[in-house]
Amino acid sequence: MARASYRSVISSRHAFAPFAHADSPPRSAGRPIVVSLAPVIGVSRAVIGMVHLHALPGSPRWAGSMAAVIEAALGDARALGEGGVDAILIENHGDVPFSPGRVDAGTVAAMAVAVHEVRRAVALPVGVNVLKTDALSALAVAVAAGARFIRVNVHVGAVVADQGLLQSGSYDSLRYRRLLGTDVKILADVQAKHGMPLAPVPIEQEARDAVARGLADGLVVSGTATGEPTPMADVKRVRGAVPDAPLLVGSGVTAESAAELLSVADGLIVGTSVKRDGILANPVDSRRVRRLVEAARAARV
Repeated sequence: MARASYRSVISSRHAFAPFAHADSPPRSAGRPIVVSLAPVIGVSRAVIGMVHLHALPGSPRWAGSMAAVIEAALGDARALGEGGVDAILIENHGDVPFSPGRVDAGTVAAMAVAVHEVRRAVALPVGVNVLKTDALSALAVAVAAGARFIRVNVHVGAVVADQGLLQSGSYDSLRYRRLLGTDVKILADVQAKHGMPLAPVPIEQEARDAVARGLADGLVVSGTATGEPTPMADVKRVRGAVPDAPLLVGSGVTAESAAELLSVADGLIVGTSVKRDGILANPVDSRRVRRLVEAARAARV
């Protein structure tokens, strides 16, 4: 779809209340709303497991078999389900180096197939992340395949990363979501991993901007890189700045840290620590998933 076609869509002030039911009243400046992950994921304190897709068609490491990509994705998704996660987030992690803008059509088509197959195999809510920060493609995949949420790594501001300069696409993505007529939720990273803000910005300010000006439905706080621990101090700073928005921890979560992180955050996104031997490239180990989920559930009591 040409950019001009969705830029021209007239949008009111974000018709979708963050993680609220569709018939909830719209947010007003004078009345805070109660927000929760529960309407989308089913629980208010959630563990979301990562499915890292192998390289997709067109990327440098593409091995030539979409059937192999799907088989690996289903194996990880089933292991996450057996371990007791509350939802699954699927991303094109094998497509390095990542695009600094829109991904190509092959990536979108392959991700739509993968997400659809995971949804058929595992009865859990599913989300989509199109790396590095392609919210429009993520929304399209989510709508086509029935996902409930997307993650966007750079929703507001400008970030210097290994892809170069990445800039906010919230103007386009919110209007595209409106054009698609969907209630898919947007989880926005705050000072995303593998990058630094172009200019120094307090994490509290970026969090407030993401919700109040970028209209994000929830926030994600991470460490400096995949698998790196998320500083508890950052989680607390974002929670203090935006107390009414769902807040998730996006990296470095372990069975040992899960309870403490959930004392402040609403959800955990888990990947590296639930892989076999804790190695990112390995398949998901359902026993490691179960151990982490049990620690998280203890924190819910």
